Amino acid sequence: MQTPVSAPFSPARFNISRRRFLQSASACAALAALPALGADALDLVQRKPRRVGLIGAGWYGKSDLWRLVQVAPVEIVSICDPDQRLLAEAVEMARQRQKSGKKPRAYGDYRQMLAAHDLDIVLVGSPDHWHALHTIAALEAGADVYVQKPISADVLEGEAMLAAARRHRRVVQVGTQRKSTPHLIEAKRQIVDAGLLGRIGHVDMCCYFPMRANGNPPVEPVPDFFDYEMWTGPAPLRPYDGLPHVRWWRTFMEYGNGIVGDMCVHMLDTVRWMLGLGWPKRISSAGGIYVQKEGKSNISDTQTATFEYDQFHCVWQHRTWGAPTDPDYPWALFIHGEKGVLKASTLRADFVPVDKNSPPRHFECVYEKEQYPEDVTEKEIELNAAPATRRHLLDFLAAIEQRSRPIADIEEGHISTASCILANLAMQLGRALVYDPRKREVVGDRAATKLLRRPYRQPWKHPLV
Repeated sequence: MQTPVSAPFSPARFNISRRRFLQSASACAALAALPALGADALDLVQRKPRRVGLIGAGWYGKSDLWRLVQVAPVEIVSICDPDQRLLAEAVEMARQRQKSGKKPRAYGDYRQMLAAHDLDIVLVGSPDHWHALHTIAALEAGADVYVQKPISADVLEGEAMLAAARRHRRVVQVGTQRKSTPHLIEAKRQIVDAGLLGRIGHVDMCCYFPMRANGNPPVEPVPDFFDYEMWTGPAPLRPYDGLPHVRWWRTFMEYGNGIVGDMCVHMLDTVRWMLGLGWPKRISSAGGIYVQKEGKSNISDTQTATFEYDQFHCVWQHRTWGAPTDPDYPWALFIHGEKGVLKASTLRADFVPVDKNSPPRHFECVYEKEQYPEDVTEKEIELNAAPATRRHLLDFLAAIEQRSRPIADIEEGHISTASCILANLAMQLGRALVYDPRKREVVGDRAATKLLRRPYRQPWKHPLV
């Protein structure tokens, strides 16, 4: 695997000198573990204007866009969304935020937006069932792409995305920004890389958030401002029972892969990065809807998945009901070594040594409210994730400038995403699965191999036919 290129965080927007910035505690924590980007390259990344388009103007699509505006001199050229109200709001916000004051062009169909061939970068913040088609179309239009996780809704979509990125020689960064999270970078450097864990024998990962929307809204007419056909795209067309893109879609397997596809992908990807892991040797899973049976939701409320590696297993568990096992770490990973355990989440990390005479170590989340005071007033922002996303985007820009692989390259995003999808397939089939990425098949299992590609609703065509 190619050594990733990472870039330090940019303070340019607030006219803080690079020397002064590097003296700040938060910057030092992040930069200590990131390969340095030369001063000339950094200046070029921060000065070179780029034309940007956004597909999916919902919560995280806009959040990624605003973080990009904070760290680079971009011009937001176009925004696409099938919800006219959401689209108009995003266009006006973009006009206010970008230096030129220009209003981006608005589109309801991403194909029309990309047909202009005037974008250097495309951010894909659409729902999971659209990631593959949006990403591949943007690559074909000549853009480099920043796509949210999970990269795909089925395994072969991911294979098609990886192939397209390599074929068109474009940079694709996946929004698994834990790799760019300052306190996790430090925890990896000081604990994992330093060998303080000793021999690693097990990894636990979990999510105990009550994030499963489980209501029973009635079927209703589709509002005039919303193109439900376009929003649904290649997915099954469910009876319309309210705006699905206000997070209602995540509760249905028709559009994604449940809590495993949404939350496990982050933690598995982080574990793989910290420990240098590739594809799991074998994947198994069990679970279902055990408690929250009353609503329409068809994603599991309880599930365990095991990702097997040569020396140890990585085990995921989620419950969308009840209380977390460790209240300080409700969505987290736990790397168990013979000399101690590393607990890590988006908010903190702790090393707890076995030897009581050895001091524990604590790593606190970095916030950047002073450098970016607008973060504090931004609607629905994840303040703890904003610094990581800024670094992640700078890493993306550095890779574009140097035509290299970013830290969250599409191949790494594919491995993490596909592993989670395979866990769901293993639960569905009731047996362990071994995936061969070279042959693009589940070894010795024709039935499972057929499930690697979801059926597409006409007239949409699967990218790997």
